[in-house]
Amino acid sequence: MTSTPRKVVRAVVLLSGGLDSATLLALAKSESRELLALTFDYGQRHRVELEAAGRVADRTGVHELKRFELDLKQFGGSALTSSMEVPKESDVIGVGIPVTYVPARNMIFLSIAVAFAEVRDAEEIWIGVNTVDFSGYPDCRPDFIAAFQRVVETGTRSGSETGIPRLVTPLIDLSKREIIELGVRLGVDYSITHSCYDPDEEGRACRRCDACVLRRHGFEAAGVADPTKYAPEGV
Repeated sequence: MTSTPRKVVRAVVLLSGGLDSATLLALAKSESRELLALTFDYGQRHRVELEAAGRVADRTGVHELKRFELDLKQFGGSALTSSMEVPKESDVIGVGIPVTYVPARNMIFLSIAVAFAEVRDAEEIWIGVNTVDFSGYPDCRPDFIAAFQRVVETGTRSGSETGIPRLVTPLIDLSKREIIELGVRLGVDYSITHSCYDPDEEGRACRRCDACVLRRHGFEAAGVADPTKYAPEGV
Protein backbone atom coordinates (compact mmCIF):
# COMPACT_ATOMS: atom_id res chain seq x y z
CA MET A 1 0.00 0.00 0.00
CA THR A 2 1.45 3.34 -1.00
CA SER A 3 1.04 6.39 1.18
CA THR A 4 -0.40 9.62 -0.14
CA PRO A 5 2.28 12.31 -0.45
CA ARG A 6 1.89 15.00 2.18
CA LYS A 7 0.61 18.26 0.70
CA VAL A 8 3.12 21.09 0.86
CA VAL A 9 1.65 24.21 2.45
CA ARG A 10 2.71 27.41 0.73
CA ALA A 11 3.14 30.41 3.03
CA VAL A 12 3.73 34.11 2.41
CA VAL A 13 6.02 35.38 5.19
CA LEU A 14 6.32 39.12 5.84
CA LEU A 15 10.05 39.76 6.16
CA SER A 16 11.45 43.05 7.41
CA GLY A 17 14.98 41.84 8.12
CA GLY A 18 14.52 42.31 11.84
CA LEU A 19 14.83 39.92 14.75
CA ASP A 20 11.17 38.93 14.85
CA SER A 21 10.69 38.29 11.14
CA ALA A 22 13.93 36.30 10.88
CA THR A 23 12.67 34.05 13.67
CA LEU A 24 9.28 33.83 11.98
CA LEU A 25 10.83 32.74 8.68
CA ALA A 26 12.95 30.09 10.40
CA LEU A 27 9.90 28.79 12.25
CA ALA A 28 7.88 28.54 9.04
CA LYS A 29 10.75 26.65 7.45
CA SER A 30 10.92 24.27 10.42
CA GLU A 31 7.24 23.50 9.84
CA SER A 32 8.00 22.51 6.23
CA ARG A 33 6.30 25.46 4.60
CA GLU A 34 7.17 26.46 1.05
CA LEU A 35 8.42 29.96 1.76
CA LEU A 36 7.39 33.03 -0.22
CA ALA A 37 9.08 35.97 1.49
CA LEU A 38 7.53 39.41 1.01
CA THR A 39 9.43 42.55 1.99
CA PHE A 40 8.48 46.20 1.56
CA ASP A 41 10.41 49.18 0.30
CA TYR A 42 7.91 51.69 1.63
CA GLY A 43 9.97 54.86 1.87
CA GLN A 44 11.52 54.08 5.24
CA ARG A 45 14.32 56.36 6.37
CA HIS A 46 17.10 53.86 5.64
CA ARG A 47 17.91 50.90 3.38
CA VAL A 48 19.66 48.79 5.99
CA GLU A 49 16.64 46.69 6.87
CA LEU A 50 16.02 45.88 3.19
CA GLU A 51 19.57 44.62 2.88
CA ALA A 52 19.07 42.58 6.05
CA ALA A 53 15.88 41.07 4.65
CA GLY A 54 17.79 39.91 1.59
CA ARG A 55 20.47 38.31 3.75
CA VAL A 56 17.92 36.53 5.93
CA ALA A 57 16.03 35.21 2.90
CA ASP A 58 19.26 33.95 1.32
CA ARG A 59 20.46 32.31 4.53
CA THR A 60 17.13 30.69 5.35
CA GLY A 61 16.36 29.57 1.82
CA VAL A 62 13.10 30.73 0.26
CA HIS A 63 11.21 29.65 -2.82
CA GLU A 64 10.67 33.27 -3.79
CA LEU A 65 11.60 36.69 -2.40
CA LYS A 66 9.36 39.54 -3.56
CA ARG A 67 10.25 43.15 -2.79
CA PHE A 68 7.19 45.37 -3.11
CA GLU A 69 7.69 49.11 -3.60
CA LEU A 70 5.31 51.78 -2.36
CA ASP A 71 5.90 55.28 -1.06
CA LEU A 72 4.42 55.98 2.35
CA LYS A 73 6.64 59.07 2.59
CA GLN A 74 3.91 60.82 0.63
CA PHE A 75 1.76 60.69 3.75
CA GLY A 76 4.44 61.19 6.41
CA GLY A 77 3.06 61.11 9.92
CA SER A 78 5.79 58.87 11.29
CA ALA A 79 9.39 59.21 12.39
CA LEU A 80 10.15 56.29 10.06
CA THR A 81 8.84 57.99 6.90
CA SER A 82 9.52 61.68 7.48
CA SER A 83 12.07 64.13 8.86
CA MET A 84 10.54 63.76 12.31
CA GLU A 85 13.21 62.76 14.85
CA VAL A 86 13.35 59.19 16.12
CA PRO A 87 12.94 59.22 19.92
CA LYS A 88 16.02 58.11 21.84
CA GLU A 89 16.37 56.70 25.35
CA SER A 90 12.65 56.79 25.89
CA ASP A 91 11.40 55.98 29.37
CA VAL A 92 7.83 55.41 28.18
CA ILE A 93 8.18 52.37 25.93
CA GLY A 94 4.78 50.74 25.65
CA VAL A 95 2.89 53.83 26.87
CA GLY A 96 0.63 55.24 24.17
CA ILE A 97 1.25 55.04 20.44
CA PRO A 98 4.81 56.18 19.61
CA VAL A 99 5.81 58.46 16.72
CA THR A 100 7.50 55.44 15.11
CA TYR A 101 4.02 54.10 14.33
CA VAL A 102 3.52 54.24 10.56
CA PRO A 103 -0.17 54.97 9.82
CA ALA A 104 -2.00 51.79 8.75
CA ARG A 105 1.28 50.06 7.80
CA ASN A 106 0.30 46.52 8.72
CA MET A 107 -3.13 47.02 7.19
CA ILE A 108 -1.46 48.02 3.91
CA PHE A 109 1.17 45.28 4.10
CA LEU A 110 -1.38 42.57 4.84
CA SER A 111 -3.65 43.75 2.01
CA ILE A 112 -0.76 43.38 -0.41
CA ALA A 113 0.22 40.04 1.14
CA VAL A 114 -3.33 38.74 0.64
CA ALA A 115 -3.24 39.70 -3.05
CA PHE A 116 0.17 38.03 -3.41
CA ALA A 117 -1.09 34.93 -1.62
CA GLU A 118 -4.15 34.69 -3.88
CA VAL A 119 -2.05 34.83 -7.03
CA ARG A 120 0.46 32.29 -5.68
CA ASP A 121 -2.20 29.96 -4.20
CA ALA A 122 -0.68 30.35 -0.76
CA GLU A 123 -2.73 29.04 2.14
CA GLU A 124 -1.09 31.07 4.89
CA ILE A 125 0.29 34.53 5.61
CA TRP A 126 2.78 34.68 8.47
CA ILE A 127 3.36 37.98 10.27
CA GLY A 128 5.63 38.50 13.28
CA VAL A 129 3.50 40.71 15.50
CA ASN A 130 4.15 40.10 19.20
CA THR A 131 3.28 41.09 22.73
CA VAL A 132 6.06 43.68 23.00
CA ASP A 133 4.75 45.60 19.99
CA PHE A 134 1.01 45.48 20.43
CA SER A 135 1.06 47.55 23.62
CA GLY A 136 2.08 50.51 21.45
CA TYR A 137 1.08 49.63 17.90
CA PRO A 138 -2.66 49.03 17.32
CA ASP A 139 -2.01 47.09 14.10
CA CYS A 140 -0.06 44.45 16.05
CA ARG A 141 -2.88 43.55 18.43
CA PRO A 142 -4.79 40.25 18.41
CA ASP A 143 -8.12 41.99 17.77
CA PHE A 144 -6.69 43.61 14.64
CA ILE A 145 -5.44 40.26 13.33
CA ALA A 146 -8.83 38.65 14.01
CA ALA A 147 -10.62 41.52 12.28
CA PHE A 148 -8.33 41.34 9.26
CA GLN A 149 -8.90 37.60 8.97
CA ARG A 150 -12.58 38.41 8.70
CA VAL A 151 -11.76 40.93 5.95
CA VAL A 152 -9.93 38.20 4.03
CA GLU A 153 -12.88 35.85 4.35
CA THR A 154 -15.43 38.43 3.18
CA GLY A 155 -13.46 40.57 0.75
CA THR A 156 -11.45 38.17 -1.41
CA ARG A 157 -12.30 35.39 -3.82
CA SER A 158 -10.14 32.78 -2.09
CA GLY A 159 -11.34 33.87 1.35
CA SER A 160 -15.03 33.76 0.47
CA GLU A 161 -14.69 30.40 -1.30
CA THR A 162 -12.26 28.56 0.99
CA GLY A 163 -11.50 30.72 4.04
CA ILE A 164 -7.87 31.09 3.02
CA PRO A 165 -5.28 32.50 3.23
CA ARG A 166 -5.12 32.16 7.00
CA LEU A 167 -3.16 34.68 9.06
CA VAL A 168 -0.52 32.95 11.21
CA THR A 169 0.95 34.82 14.20
CA PRO A 170 3.06 32.35 16.22
CA LEU A 171 5.05 35.08 18.01
CA ILE A 172 2.06 37.09 19.19
CA ASP A 173 2.24 36.02 22.85
CA LEU A 174 6.03 35.92 23.10
CA SER A 175 8.41 38.40 24.68
CA LYS A 176 11.67 39.41 22.98
CA ARG A 177 13.49 36.98 25.27
CA GLU A 178 11.22 34.12 24.23
CA ILE A 179 11.54 35.01 20.55
CA ILE A 180 15.33 35.01 20.78
CA GLU A 181 15.33 31.70 22.67
CA LEU A 182 13.12 30.21 19.95
CA GLY A 183 15.37 31.59 17.24
CA VAL A 184 18.48 30.18 18.87
CA ARG A 185 16.86 26.74 18.92
CA LEU A 186 16.07 27.15 15.23
CA GLY A 187 19.60 28.23 14.39
CA VAL A 188 18.83 31.83 13.45
CA ASP A 189 21.91 33.98 12.86
CA TYR A 190 20.90 37.26 14.46
CA SER A 191 24.11 38.96 13.36
CA ILE A 192 22.62 39.38 9.86
CA THR A 193 19.40 40.97 11.12
CA HIS A 194 18.67 44.65 11.74
CA SER A 195 16.21 46.28 14.14
CA CYS A 196 17.37 49.89 14.65
CA TYR A 197 15.07 52.73 13.59
CA ASP A 198 17.95 55.18 13.07
CA PRO A 199 21.24 53.54 12.03
CA ASP A 200 24.32 55.60 11.18
CA GLU A 201 25.84 55.97 7.70
CA GLU A 202 27.69 52.67 8.15
CA GLY A 203 24.49 50.85 9.02
CA ARG A 204 25.37 50.47 12.70
CA ALA A 205 22.55 50.47 15.24
CA CYS A 206 22.13 53.66 17.27
CA ARG A 207 21.70 51.65 20.52
CA ARG A 208 19.30 54.30 21.94
CA CYS A 209 16.02 54.06 20.01
CA ASP A 210 13.17 51.91 21.32
CA ALA A 211 13.91 49.10 18.85
CA CYS A 212 17.56 48.94 19.95
CA VAL A 213 16.64 49.01 23.63
CA LEU A 214 14.07 46.22 23.31
CA ARG A 215 16.46 44.12 21.21
CA ARG A 216 19.36 44.55 23.60
CA HIS A 217 17.24 43.78 26.65
CA GLY A 218 15.90 40.69 24.89
CA PHE A 219 19.38 39.29 24.38
CA GLU A 220 20.32 40.11 27.97
CA ALA A 221 17.21 38.39 29.34
CA ALA A 222 17.82 35.33 27.16
CA GLY A 223 21.45 35.12 28.26
CA VAL A 224 22.54 35.21 24.63
CA ALA A 225 25.45 37.29 23.34
CA ASP A 226 24.15 40.30 21.39
CA PRO A 227 25.72 40.21 17.90
CA THR A 228 24.40 43.65 16.92
CA LYS A 229 26.87 46.13 15.42
CA TYR A 230 26.33 49.32 17.40
CA ALA A 231 27.60 52.81 16.71
CA PRO A 232 30.16 54.03 19.30
CA GLU A 233 28.65 55.40 22.48
CA GLY A 234 28.10 59.13 22.44
CA VAL A 235 27.74 59.31 18.65
